[in-house]
Amino acid sequence: MFLNHLECTACGLRHEWQHLQNLCRACQKPLLAIVDLAAASRTLTRELLARREKSLWRYREVLPLPGDVEPVSLGEGGTPLLRAQKFGGDVDLWIKDESLNPTQSFKARGMSVAVSMAKYLGATKLAAPSAGNAGGALAGYAARAGLEAHIFMPRDTPRANIVECRELGAHVTLIDGLITDCGAEIARRKEKEGWFDMSTLKEPYRVEGKKTLGYELAEQCNWQLPDVILYPTGGGTGLIGMWKAFDEMEVLGWVGKKRPRMFAVQAVGCAPIVRAFEAGEKSAAEFPDAHTIASGLRVPKAIGDFLILKILCESHGGAIAIDDKEMIRAAREVGSNEGLFVCPEGAACFAALKLLQRAGKIAAGERVIIFNTGSGIKYLESYEAY
Repeated sequence: MFLNHLECTACGLRHEWQHLQNLCRACQKPLLAIVDLAAASRTLTRELLARREKSLWRYREVLPLPGDVEPVSLGEGGTPLLRAQKFGGDVDLWIKDESLNPTQSFKARGMSVAVSMAKYLGATKLAAPSAGNAGGALAGYAARAGLEAHIFMPRDTPRANIVECRELGAHVTLIDGLITDCGAEIARRKEKEGWFDMSTLKEPYRVEGKKTLGYELAEQCNWQLPDVILYPTGGGTGLIGMWKAFDEMEVLGWVGKKRPRMFAVQAVGCAPIVRAFEAGEKSAAEFPDAHTIASGLRVPKAIGDFLILKILCESHGGAIAIDDKEMIRAAREVGSNEGLFVCPEGAACFAALKLLQRAGKIAAGERVIIFNTGSGIKYLESYEAY
C-alpha cells in the first residue's frame, strides 16, 4: 500500500491514516488521502492494467487498502463507456453507465473502498444519511463486511431505496426532512451509539473509490481526456474524486496537463452550486426549500462546496440547473434513442447538454462524457408521476 497520509482540503493539516478519521481536527473540513505516486508507479503501469481484472480494484496501488487485506467487494467498477447513437447531435457523445454497478449505482465505488477501510481500521457500526442510492450501497457493503449499517433517510426517499436498505439488513430510520436533517440526527447520536460516520466527504475514502471514475474514463478513452464532462452533482464526491484522479495520473505520466471542462448539473429545485457559481462565490449557501424528484440531487448544502466550485472555475466549466419535467422528458428521449433507462440525475445531464449546445458552450465535434449515475428502476414513482 502506498497511502502516505491524510491532508485537509482547506488548511492543509496532515493527519495519520492508521486510525478512523472523519473531518479535519483543526477546521472540520474534508480530508483527502495522499498517495506516494512515485512508489506506486514502480508496480502500477498503464500496460499492466490491461491484464488485470475488470474492477475498480485494478488500480490497487493508488487505493488506500493494504495490499494483503481482502477488499469488501461485490464486483464494482469496470462499467461500460457507450457511444451515443442518436442523442448527441453534432458532438462526439459518450455515456458512462454506472447503473451496472452493484446496487445499481455509482455509490458502490465509494462504499466498497470506504467500508473496506472502515473495517480494516476497526469500525463495527457504520452510519450515513442518504436520499437513496448511497444508503443501498452502504447496506450492501456493510452486510458483505459483517458490519452494522444504520441509515437515515428522508421519508419521501424513493420506495425502492428504502426497501433495498431494509432487505440488505440495515437499520433504517425515516426522517421528516431533507438529507441534511438526517445528517444532523447522526451527528447527535453517533458518539453515544458508537457509529462511525460514513457521510459524503465526512470520511476520506469514499472519494478514493469515486476517483476510479477518472482512472477508468482515461483508460477507456485511450488516455486522452475528453473535452467536456457533465456530472450530476449533489454532494459532489465523484466530481472531486475525478479531479483528484486527473492530477494523480498526470504525476504518473499517464495523461497530460489538459483537463476536461467540468459542468455540475443540478435541479432547479435544489441548485446551491449553480447559484454560487453564477454569483462568483467560493462557497455555496444552503438552498432553501429544496425539492426535486432527482433524490440524489436534493442536497441543499454540500460540505465539499468550496472544492466543487474551485474545480468548475479551474476547468473553465460551469454549473447548470434542470427542471424536473425536463429530466423526465430527456430520460424518455434517451430511452427510446439509446436503449438506456437512466436515473433522473443522469437524465438531467442529457437535458443540460442540449442547453449548453444552444448556448455555444459546447461546440460541434467536441468529445463529451455524460455520467448516468444509476438505474431508472429505482425511481418508478418519479416516472409514473409525469
